[in-house]
Amino acid sequence: MFDAHFLLLHVESPAESARFYADLIGAPPLEQSPTFSMFALPSGLRLGLWSRHTVEPPATAQGGAAEIAMMVPAADAVDAMHEQWRGRGIAILQAPADLDFGRSFTAADPDGHRLRVFCPAEG
Repeated sequence: MFDAHFLLLHVESPAESARFYADLIGAPPLEQSPTFSMFALPSGLRLGLWSRHTVEPPATAQGGAAEIAMMVPAADAVDAMHEQWRGRGIAILQAPADLDFGRSFTAADPDGHRLRVFCPAEG
């Protein structure tokens, strides 16, 4: 059975990315070094930020090729989180919109990794 426990993002600067995610998550990293930072997310998933310059085997892709998606309980929570993130200066790639799967907006971290917040459509 496949079961994921860690999400690893290859980043330009683990320290800069750690500051971004610590603010977003509201908690400091569990561990941090010059080339790596690790966070525990409320879901139990661990988020690792690994220097793209030291990852083995070498990383070839840039951010933006995939998304980290966060589900919220209501459409108005999507809008509220969008306003909060916009107020923090987080890059917004797509303003809140009603899509075929529900209400959603998309933002980006400092490396261009896409962060999607959504509420599933009813029905």
